[in-house]
Amino acid sequence: MTKTIGILAHVDAGKTTFSEQLLYRMGVIRTPGRVDHKNTLLDHDPMEQERGITVFSGLATFSYQDDLYYLLDTPGHVDFATDMERALSVMDYAILLISAADGIQPHTETLWHLLSVRKVPVFIFLNKCDRQDSHPDQVFHELTSRFSGEFLDFRDSQNARMPSARLQEDCASVSEPLLEAFLSGTFSPEKWLKEMQTLISRREVFPVFSGAALPGDGIDSFFRWFHDLTMTDRDPEQPFAARLYQIRYDAGNRIAFWKLESGRLRIRDTLDCGDGPEKVMDIRRYNGTRYTTLQEARAGDIIGIPMHGGHAGSIAGALQPDTYHIAPMMASTVHWDTRSVPGFQMLKNLRMLEDEEPELHVEQQGDKTRLRIMGPMQLDMIRRKMQERFSIAVEFGPPEILYHETLATSAIGIGHYEPLRHYAEVHLRLSPAPRGTGIHFRSYAHVDDLALNWQRLIRTHVLEKEHKGVLTGSPITDVYIDLLCGRAHLKHTEGGDFRQATYRAIRNALMYAQCLLLEPICGFDMSVPRDLYSSISGQLLQVKAECSAPEFDDATVRLRGYAPYALFHSFQEQFPRLTHGTGSLRIWQDHEAVCPEQDRIVRETAYAPLADDTPDSVFCAHGAGFTVHWDHVREWAHVEEPDLTAELHETNLDLPQQE
Repeated sequence: MTKTIGILAHVDAGKTTFSEQLLYRMGVIRTPGRVDHKNTLLDHDPMEQERGITVFSGLATFSYQDDLYYLLDTPGHVDFATDMERALSVMDYAILLISAADGIQPHTETLWHLLSVRKVPVFIFLNKCDRQDSHPDQVFHELTSRFSGEFLDFRDSQNARMPSARLQEDCASVSEPLLEAFLSGTFSPEKWLKEMQTLISRREVFPVFSGAALPGDGIDSFFRWFHDLTMTDRDPEQPFAARLYQIRYDAGNRIAFWKLESGRLRIRDTLDCGDGPEKVMDIRRYNGTRYTTLQEARAGDIIGIPMHGGHAGSIAGALQPDTYHIAPMMASTVHWDTRSVPGFQMLKNLRMLEDEEPELHVEQQGDKTRLRIMGPMQLDMIRRKMQERFSIAVEFGPPEILYHETLATSAIGIGHYEPLRHYAEVHLRLSPAPRGTGIHFRSYAHVDDLALNWQRLIRTHVLEKEHKGVLTGSPITDVYIDLLCGRAHLKHTEGGDFRQATYRAIRNALMYAQCLLLEPICGFDMSVPRDLYSSISGQLLQVKAECSAPEFDDATVRLRGYAPYALFHSFQEQFPRLTHGTGSLRIWQDHEAVCPEQDRIVRETAYAPLADDTPDSVFCAHGAGFTVHWDHVREWAHVEEPDLTAELHETNLDLPQQE
């Protein structure tokens, strides 16, 4: 079998040390590296070594008995959580490390939630049990009280083929077949093992182990259990399907990292992930920065392929696209010496970083270049990369909140694109959609008036990009975009014509609509000393936080709630000082709400909607194209809009094209 395992943890829980010990025992490295010695296999980036943290998901490969393992060591710091989430998409099993000295940290809960959403089976390893201040029993109890699921205590079981009587009894309590065997005295190690494999793979139980990664205590026993309790079932004879989860640049080569979910891939095969077919000329199996070349990859393998196309989240074959849950709530403007580095060159360099870290979402607004960011440590990483890779010194402006725009009222927009020998007209209705649902496309155009292939093309152009709002230039969201009618020309219409008409129609509707600015509302979960409760509560009132009832224990109080991130992010920055370094804080984007400071923000942004994406249309007369201003397009439109008071019927765009 081929298995992909991911190592996850809150920062400083010993994740990379655990990976090093495992790779040492599997014969991949001669001696286990140490983070403080800057000699670990997987933290090979200079910034990782300097900071002593994992920034990028590292990949290693080893064999154990008859199985091939791919190991992913993921970032633990929240600023690099998006890289960790991308790695989750290719994991068969996750090993979640929790420090027995520090307990369940805020980011641990985020990891648990994401693993639950993606239905990844989890093994838990309580680390640092050699420390005098460790309390593994208390952490185990904390697991059962704070996380949902059945946690089985494997900490005193050494034999993977013969569980202890206590463990047999615990397992029987969560499985009817095992309970029957236990009560009847017909316990079979083989039957027990098979049933446990099934329960773990279905996330019905979560085994808990303990040890100390630095001296290597408990690693051997843990992995014997892990090997026996895990299974995968992928078929290399099925049609090819693969998922791209990471892009990296290696000595100037762009490497796409793929997980093969089924089928095979051979040298000189063609791979198409939506950006056009590419011939595969090199297949690599990585161990840190080193790699070996393969002639063929099979289902379950993780491989690196030098290629031009694809991005993190791309798929090949019959797979569902990925949905990511961690997103930045801030952006920052990039500053550099424009006399020595022209704007187009800087944008090209930043696009390379965006290729590796898609959440950066490089955007150009007039003469401003912005990046979306998770936090200050990520900015340090970008600053270092720009200097080391491109010899360019960059600085960043103060963080800015990322807003969205939506609609309060419906509006109809018309886009017409008719320069000489081109033709397309599109009528779209934009209307409010439920909060948090994104962009929806519906077609009410009749196939007798606009063929299905053109309607499908319009849908593609509606959904292929983020469309800017007209208040601040922020992306629009929570909007129904309905195709009412349109027209093509038998001779002159090309695909790109409908792209132009669609973009202009959306922008045209936004100019007529009453628009709203949405701000991110973050959820927070913090633990602070009891004697700081009053002062922290006062600070939360100042940032307009809404809190649930506090939860007190012997020494701490837990506070949970929501707050506008525009106010809360300053509290987040001050939190270590406010709690004297003794508190813990987890935040996430929970939802969006109408911004009460809309007028002020629009005024300060001073966005010029007519200077950006155009709402105007292009018509043709006397053999030449001419532009019609957005508020006069209706007077020139060629298609008569349907009667909106009559019942409109939605067109099924998945029907086959009529002849």
